[in-house]
Amino acid sequence: MLRFQTRKVIVVLLVLLFGCGFALPNLFSPETRKAIEAGAPSWIPRILLPIHAMVLGLDLQGGSHVLLEVDRADLTRSQVTQLRDDVRRIVRDERVSFQGGIVMNPRGVQIRVPDAADRAKLLPKLRELSQPIGTLGAFGPSGNQSIAVTEQPDGLIQLAVTDAGINERVRRAVEQAIEVIRRRIDATGTTEPNIQRQGLDRILVQVPGLQDPQRLKVLLGETAKLEFRLVAEPGATDVDMLPSQDAGGQLVPVARQPIVDGADLIDAQPAFDSRTSQPIVNFRFNIRGAQRFGQITTENLGRALAIVLDNKVISAPVIQSPITGGSGQISGNFTVESVNNLAILLRAGALPAKMTIVEERTVGPGLGADSIHAGKMATVIATILVIIYMIATYGVFGFIASIALLVHVCLILGLMSVLGATMTLPGIAGIVLTIGTAVDSNVLIYERMREEAHMGRSLVSALEAGFQRAFATIIDSNVTMLIAAVALFSLGSGPVRGFAVVFILGILTTVITAVTLTRMLIALWYRWARPKTLPF
Repeated sequence: MLRFQTRKVIVVLLVLLFGCGFALPNLFSPETRKAIEAGAPSWIPRILLPIHAMVLGLDLQGGSHVLLEVDRADLTRSQVTQLRDDVRRIVRDERVSFQGGIVMNPRGVQIRVPDAADRAKLLPKLRELSQPIGTLGAFGPSGNQSIAVTEQPDGLIQLAVTDAGINERVRRAVEQAIEVIRRRIDATGTTEPNIQRQGLDRILVQVPGLQDPQRLKVLLGETAKLEFRLVAEPGATDVDMLPSQDAGGQLVPVARQPIVDGADLIDAQPAFDSRTSQPIVNFRFNIRGAQRFGQITTENLGRALAIVLDNKVISAPVIQSPITGGSGQISGNFTVESVNNLAILLRAGALPAKMTIVEERTVGPGLGADSIHAGKMATVIATILVIIYMIATYGVFGFIASIALLVHVCLILGLMSVLGATMTLPGIAGIVLTIGTAVDSNVLIYERMREEAHMGRSLVSALEAGFQRAFATIIDSNVTMLIAAVALFSLGSGPVRGFAVVFILGILTTVITAVTLTRMLIALWYRWARPKTLPF
């Protein structure tokens, strides 16, 4: 135990050097870190440079907090409208005679088919619209269908969206919305946003460092559903009356069926019109969208083409010539800021459902600075008190444990910096907790040494037995804590996960500092001091 090979000492020192070196950037300003990166030789991997600092959470650096909720009523209306269109298509394809039209209600549609033969032909096709809902756990019942199809004796067929179908649609909408929201926020240049589901139909969005909650609300509150529709001609059917932005809100008849939508966009960038110098958005379609757009504009020269965003007509220019290049521009009464926001929304894609803001708050940077100061003071005070206790109890061995403790804290900060983990106020609490638990391993080792010495063993034998026989106990205690921390990380959210991350890293570094580093320092001390008895 007291013979450490030179190469082992070098490996341990290198690990500690790199670990503590990666913690240093937290003392530098962002400008200093950028200067280090710019001045470093190109052959050095950037991961080896001390330029990565911990990301501070919302509670430490301030920022915006928004809680969104899927508009269940709007999603249900959309689902019923789609159901009506599907029923209309099936009836047309099957050439079925019906009476009274296809009637919509808040939860479904109904159609009256008097002829029994027509009903027998139609019902199997209608039942194909219903999809089985698998096991949803907390999100709804299992084993149900998305649409309930019932037949009345008088020929009335009713199709209703089930609760399970709505819950499944909400669940999928939230999953898709999380990815869209992440793309929108990433496009603003914000780092490390916290975006996660809360319950069935809510999404929590926390953006550290963003002090403009209004812009965040604009980015998150817009569905950004872009469609290109032809302005309807007089007497046309399947028409929607939509308000026009250019006409001061006047309703404009547009075809219900879009020719191209935002799903075919591959790029959207803010720009200025070369003729009018007005802010515009330049867009570009994929191959499918470009072909479709070129075909429609070729066949409808002289007709107005409505550009519809979230069921509002932004502009309705007349098609002067075929647009076959797969690109175009959106103009309107835009400001520079609104054009930038619109470009971000279009690039990120449309939200699958309307989202409403049910809670919002802004954490000021002053409150975050107070939290950081309080956390630093708690960490420093806890460290000092633990060091005093260890030195008073174990003398020079307590001093060695104190050195390992300081290295332990540096390794935690270094690992968090390299991994890009977010430091939150509960994370600081996790560091303070690991300061206490880190020296537990040293206490176990030292007390075992004391017991072995009291049993008559020589000093070298007592030192050896202290590390060997306490090691299994140390591993067992750390593994049990690690299991609890992993459970917190897996099942928790927000502050709980922040605490769990720090605690897990603290447990892993404890084994290195409290066992390996302490053992090496005691071995070096023994070679230098050549003591005859334990120093405590």
